[in-house]
Amino acid sequence: MFDNICKFLAETFSSDFATWLLGESITLTELSPSELSLEPIRADALILLQSDEVVLHLEFQTQPKADIPFRMIDYRLRVYRRFKSKQMRQVVIYLQQTNSELVQQTTFTLEETYHRFEIIRLWEQPTSVFLESPGLLPFAVLSQTNNRTATLQQVAQEISEIPDQRIQNNIAASAFILAGLVLEKDIVQQLLRRELMQESVTYQAILAEGLAEGRAKGRAEGRAEGRAEGLQEGVRRVAMNLLKEGMSVEVVAKVTGLSLEQVQQLAS
Repeated sequence: MFDNICKFLAETFSSDFATWLLGESITLTELSPSELSLEPIRADALILLQSDEVVLHLEFQTQPKADIPFRMIDYRLRVYRRFKSKQMRQVVIYLQQTNSELVQQTTFTLEETYHRFEIIRLWEQPTSVFLESPGLLPFAVLSQTNNRTATLQQVAQEISEIPDQRIQNNIAASAFILAGLVLEKDIVQQLLRRELMQESVTYQAILAEGLAEGRAKGRAEGRAEGRAEGLQEGVRRVAMNLLKEGMSVEVVAKVTGLSLEQVQQLAS
């Protein structure tokens, strides 16, 4: 779920990310992994944005992974094969603080082959950076702050001042989910208006993803009862994910259409 939220933010507010990471507010469009190679390429956690001159490759990670350096050189070569004249900026962004040495790795080395990429550990980044643009607000609570509750309160204030209701809803939902990495759900619920999150398309997308998984399972089983069971399983999966991220029982019931009793059973 965290990968999906980060991908949503980067693709929806690409100019905010360009200003942060490239130093200029340029228009970036999504680059599909299928454009890079006929061979399979992992799309999870992978965000590719491009302009006429540059490709921005982002990977958001909650936990460090040993294969990240290889993934970075692999994607760099794929992009070079397709766009030889374009520059490429590769950044791995770690969301959750850890002492693992893996979050220090910035190179891939194999015999005479050497490739370098960038690492951003959010907990070391100044909070002010993320308060300057709407698309970066949800990351502020994960930054270098001495008071995460106060920071989230400031984020909530900034969100309330966004004039576009749709953008306000989406930023609030994203902030709610990411804040769950570092704050108790009761605190997050007190500071962020739940009705904003209920109306967010990010939740609709999460729900749709769960329903699609359920339908796919049902089709694979090839029976009407299998489809119904698969659909319900997809809804339950979505509900459990939302509960895990700190959503209240009432909100989960409203978003998924399950009864309060059903959600309470999943929560127990």
